[in-house]
Amino acid sequence: MSKGYYLTDLDGTLLRSNATPSEYTVRVISRAITEGAVISYATARSYQSSNDVVSQIPWSHPLVLYNGALLFEPVEKCVLDGFWLDPKTTDTLLLIGKSIGLVPLLFALDHEDKERVLHEKLGRTGDLQFAASRPNDPRFREVEELACPDTLRPLILTYIGLFDELAPLKEAVIAALGSQVHIHFMKDNYIDNHYFLEFSHPQANKQNGLLLWAKHVGCSTEDVTVFGDNLNDVGMFLAAGRKVAVANAHPEILGMADDIVQSNEEDGVAAFIEASMKANKP
Repeated sequence: MSKGYYLTDLDGTLLRSNATPSEYTVRVISRAITEGAVISYATARSYQSSNDVVSQIPWSHPLVLYNGALLFEPVEKCVLDGFWLDPKTTDTLLLIGKSIGLVPLLFALDHEDKERVLHEKLGRTGDLQFAASRPNDPRFREVEELACPDTLRPLILTYIGLFDELAPLKEAVIAALGSQVHIHFMKDNYIDNHYFLEFSHPQANKQNGLLLWAKHVGCSTEDVTVFGDNLNDVGMFLAAGRKVAVANAHPEILGMADDIVQSNEEDGVAAFIEASMKANKP
């Protein structure tokens, strides 16, 4: 019998500012999963990137990846569900970006459901720092001119740069495509003064990611407690039965929360789950 359903964001929520979970968090989450709690994460990260930082925890339930674009099974390591961009929309996005001198990282799945990241030669500060934080990552492939082959299913186009560089691109995409794409524009947690501007399928967000997750684990979204800190978590907060914000969360997330726990540096998520597990013991 399940001892609760929990879905947590990673960066800024479960992870500390150095992008790692504390020993306490690893111990608490691992024990709760062993004791029957259904716990997983919903992140903007890929499977490769997220697994690199939280593999100490024995995740056994679906993972919500790429801000809701992909539902992934971590035991069999296979794709369960998701939302991909169509080739025409992807090509349009690439053309708009190139028209103002910007080229993204293209995250996609190949014909074997393996993650791929296609990019042109990296030279911009944000792209270089992002790639440097993922050394020897087998997903990355440099191409002479970025395009989306028919063999790939595009998940997200990610532009990394300063606010003033990316804001005009966001407006150009809105003017050209409107609701045909989901737009995520947020300050990065790790690269100073840089932002992420991401384009994905219009249904690729954490709200729909939570709906897919609940369907696959066999519960209602009302049964789920979610944890978050930033604006890409708004969708989860709208759909979940219980919303928990860490103390360091964005003001909008704090305003939506049913509960506010200690910050990500103080293991707020793990402490909440540990207390809930103790309260549910007979």
